[in-house]
Amino acid sequence: MSAEAIEAAAHWGGASHLRLINDRENAVYEAQFPFGRAALRLHRVGYQTEAAIRSELWWCAAMAEAGAPVPRALAAQDGDMLKAVSSGRMASVIAWVDGPEFGKATVPLTGSRTEQADRFRAVGDLVARFHDATDALTLPDWFERPRWDIDGLTGPDPFWGRFWEHPALEPVERDVLLAARAHVRSALGHHQARGGDFGLVHADVLRENVLMAPDGPELIDFDDAGWGFRVYDLGTMLSQTLSEPHLPDLAAALVDGYAARRPLDRDLIPVATLARCCASVGWAAPRLPPDHPVHRRHIARAVTLARSVIDGGPDWWR
Repeated sequence: MSAEAIEAAAHWGGASHLRLINDRENAVYEAQFPFGRAALRLHRVGYQTEAAIRSELWWCAAMAEAGAPVPRALAAQDGDMLKAVSSGRMASVIAWVDGPEFGKATVPLTGSRTEQADRFRAVGDLVARFHDATDALTLPDWFERPRWDIDGLTGPDPFWGRFWEHPALEPVERDVLLAARAHVRSALGHHQARGGDFGLVHADVLRENVLMAPDGPELIDFDDAGWGFRVYDLGTMLSQTLSEPHLPDLAAALVDGYAARRPLDRDLIPVATLARCCASVGWAAPRLPPDHPVHRRHIARAVTLARSVIDGGPDWWR
């Protein structure tokens, strides 16, 4: 067991079992507390402010209280939702959600075309219900979350970094991503000018962050969540799906599931997907070793999609 995780767990009464299950922005442990199983998170130093983490925990608790399909944040023994450990990291605990992940990045989906489409339709509905629940909340004055707006995605200093300056880019790839940046910026600007749907978004609706619980899919991991265009959540889900043979059907099912509950600018789906693919290039640059295969995979994905979007739209979304 990690000494840091043991120290953090003590604030919630101590854990008899700790197992590291994820280590990206946060180190996440499956923990067995006296009150039951839960997810212990050790937050990455410098990624989110204390106010932003407290805002996330308040947000999740409020949505869970309203019946939204998200896990509840659990208070420590002294009633606080967030505790510091001696290393300087902050710790929080989230209710455990039973159920397998929707899938894994780069791992082909299983099941028939119809079964896959049904699952994507359910995720579209899930995201719409999450947006509905968020819109119904009255946020506290101190609420603070990052921005995935036009500048947060394509400005001088995007939230996940200058993707067009990734050191592994070839000159021609850099030119394509600069063109993609301009295209996304223009499209989102027009969307915003038309009153496009903007508000709190999950910002990381990946297969790994959708759990297929017994009562239906649930969203987990709100660490990146913030202010953004609602369509970005759907683009994020599709960013992992571009190599799937049934992509046209899956994209249509995802959007149909969402649009059955909320209005949506369908024409912006490829742009939102491109925005996420570009952001992922920026995310990888400072976080992974230079020779990590994810760099080339993310770059190739973003460049390929950028060319098709700029040239009039990808074949899977006509």
